[in-house]
Amino acid sequence: MNEKTRVPLVHISRRQSLPWYRAWAIRAAAIVLALLACAVITTLLTGENPIAVYGAMIEGAFGTSRRIWVLLQNVAILLCVSLAVTPAFKMRFWNIGGEGQIMAGCLATAACMITLRDVMPNWLLIVTMFVSSLLAGAIWGLIPAFFKAKWNTNETLFTLMMNYVATQLVAFFIIIWESPKGSGNVGIINQSTQAGWLPYIGGNRYLLNILVVALLTVGMYIYLKYTKHGYEIAVVGESERTARYVGIKVERVIMRTMLISGAICGLAGFLLVAGTDHTITTTISASRGFTAVMVSWLAKFSPIFMVLTSFLIEFLSRGASEIATQFGLNHAFGDILTGVILFFIIGSEFFITYKLHFRGHSGKAAEKNV
Repeated sequence: MNEKTRVPLVHISRRQSLPWYRAWAIRAAAIVLALLACAVITTLLTGENPIAVYGAMIEGAFGTSRRIWVLLQNVAILLCVSLAVTPAFKMRFWNIGGEGQIMAGCLATAACMITLRDVMPNWLLIVTMFVSSLLAGAIWGLIPAFFKAKWNTNETLFTLMMNYVATQLVAFFIIIWESPKGSGNVGIINQSTQAGWLPYIGGNRYLLNILVVALLTVGMYIYLKYTKHGYEIAVVGESERTARYVGIKVERVIMRTMLISGAICGLAGFLLVAGTDHTITTTISASRGFTAVMVSWLAKFSPIFMVLTSFLIEFLSRGASEIATQFGLNHAFGDILTGVILFFIIGSEFFITYKLHFRGHSGKAAEKNV
């Protein structure tokens, strides 16, 4: 057997490092290719002008000032949940329970708004709602962390199952609090008095949420990059054995980190109920707990890059709805385009992490960086 037959046609190796500008150039190229692929799909399946379809997506996100504010609000809440699950993921604790932790925060906030509205001043009610939502989310995150730390249970299944428990708890209390009776929903809580509603800034109902999450983003970046806790999270994520060797108490780090993750998810629930929706439903989180997993991974656990990935996800979602409205297509077609774009973006991460070597004519492997 000669040398040529022994050398594979394509060999994959891991990159040692890649300059940031080359990494973003690969991502930009992936987006361009995705748009071209979506244009072909649009033409073949619908016969519509792809440029008009892309224009509809932009209009759906930025067409009016209200649409822009709604987009920014949705980005803020998704970013908040993504920031929440990131410390756990960086620690290699697979927290799929963001949905349930959000619901716990929503439930605690709504409970305070309904039961305490007549017994304390509004400022104290809001403080109580805030603290209660953080505690509820933190407890919901701490439960699976405790079992993981003490008995090494499967955190993926544990956190996933707790989502269903939280959803059913919300469904139970909705029936208790339903208004009017028999409607099966709570309706707008404290609509006449606005007790427990977060104040508007400059007459805008979304701005406070956006500012809170912006501060949280900066705080999480500092926490993960420059604090001792952030260092311990990184070490535990790399190797629990190494962490134990250098004296890090792994069980304590697991429980502390999930306490923080759950509390931030609870904060997202507080912002949803007290800040914008002023009600509670079993779908109020809109699957953000699961979408945040993708946002966190796409951003490589970087809070700053999560701003961009959250914006991209929400822009595509708003654009997909507008396509369905303007062109009379069902929402599934917009989701197809969204899926294609995300597929290309996620696929680009492969070429950022790995490089391909192609066999040369001489039978030796010739390196090709893609």
